[in-house]
Amino acid sequence: MDESIDLTTVEAAKVFDGGDLDCGSGLVLLIRENMLEVPEGDILEMRSREPTVADDLPPWCRMVGHDFLGSLRLEDPGRRDTVRYFVRRGSGTVKTESKALEDDKARAQSYEWRLRVRSTGHLESTAYFRNFSIQAGQPASFEEKDAHPSSVELLLGALGTALTTGFASEVSRAGLEVDDIELTVRGRLGNPLAHLGLGTGDPALEAVEVKCFASTMADEGSVRDAWARTVERSPVAATLAKAMDLQLKLAIV
Repeated sequence: MDESIDLTTVEAAKVFDGGDLDCGSGLVLLIRENMLEVPEGDILEMRSREPTVADDLPPWCRMVGHDFLGSLRLEDPGRRDTVRYFVRRGSGTVKTESKALEDDKARAQSYEWRLRVRSTGHLESTAYFRNFSIQAGQPASFEEKDAHPSSVELLLGALGTALTTGFASEVSRAGLEVDDIELTVRGRLGNPLAHLGLGTGDPALEAVEVKCFASTMADEGSVRDAWARTVERSPVAATLAKAMDLQLKLAIV
């Protein structure tokens, strides 16, 4: 970090917002892509509200040949959790950055998620992945209470959490202040009796309805654009939309 530079007077050649992405979830790829638009010796300003970036960005800059200049908290009462990071593009990094970006994109294209699942008890299975484990009960349950969530509920929960987290990231990157985001998710099987072996037909989810409620005073059009990007970029939503009637609605309150 260069302490001789007054960061309050820095004029960056490029500014972009990384939202709440961390360096392991795509932020580095975005930094590389934006850095290619910055001439050597000029400065990239990256804004982030992810706390781990403060520890991860300086060593990454040293590793790839850029100069980490320091950080400032964004002077905006509505975005006090956002930090401005300043990075000077190193000399001789045009080819290395371009190749690194292409390598990163290729790794992202071929990335494969892996899980291990075991039957661990009566009406219970456990999925293990990375440093996590999740217990699930029946494939589909019609009871009011169970020891573990059903597989159908976990699927719907994955959709809901993908959209809430994705939407929060999108509004942050767009500089929009949203006070609260909450979703309701409702799903219906095409033929529950087929799942139970009491009839024939299609046991698949027939329709899923998602309602997202966003509390904000920001421009409605900008918020809706952020929601549209969230839906378009969601792997879970895109997958389910190909298989069923997926209704996604946004209400701004």
